[in-house]
Amino acid sequence: MRKAIRAPEGAFDYRRTVQPLPRLGPFQERLDTLLAENEARHRRDRLRMTRIHDLLCREGFEGSYDAVRRYARRWTEARRKDAGDGAPAFIPLMFKPGEAYQFDWSHEDVEIAGKPMRVKVAQMRLCASRAVYVRAYPRETQEMVFDAHARGFAFLAAFPCAASTIT
Repeated sequence: MRKAIRAPEGAFDYRRTVQPLPRLGPFQERLDTLLAENEARHRRDRLRMTRIHDLLCREGFEGSYDAVRRYARRWTEARRKDAGDGAPAFIPLMFKPGEAYQFDWSHEDVEIAGKPMRVKVAQMRLCASRAVYVRAYPRETQEMVFDAHARGFAFLAAFPCAASTIT
């Protein structure tokens, strides 16, 4: 405490240079092998970290799942850095008003006049403003698709950002 209080800059930073791995140490080579094999698998066939932890436990590992997960994260980051891969790219989608919309159907179970019934729900959303229109139908037919579009565009034209483009 004295050292931290008397430090000229007013703060004392302690940074650990080497992270000891008391429980993971003897299993580190095996974990590296499991992670490399897992990375070589098709994405759909990869093991979850809980499964890898279970495999290590069957071989005598007594450490926690979090220790395995943290090590695997550092291992993956080191592999990306060595391969020259930076952070994954993210390209935000930007839309002008009225440029694009999304339309899809879903089904909902409702009770109408005391009877359970499944209805089809048309959902329309403008991509620029994220304004939404939802309407339920008894079925999902072509006439109802046309009706949902006509009513949806009429409704969404009331939004200021879309009024000039949806006519």
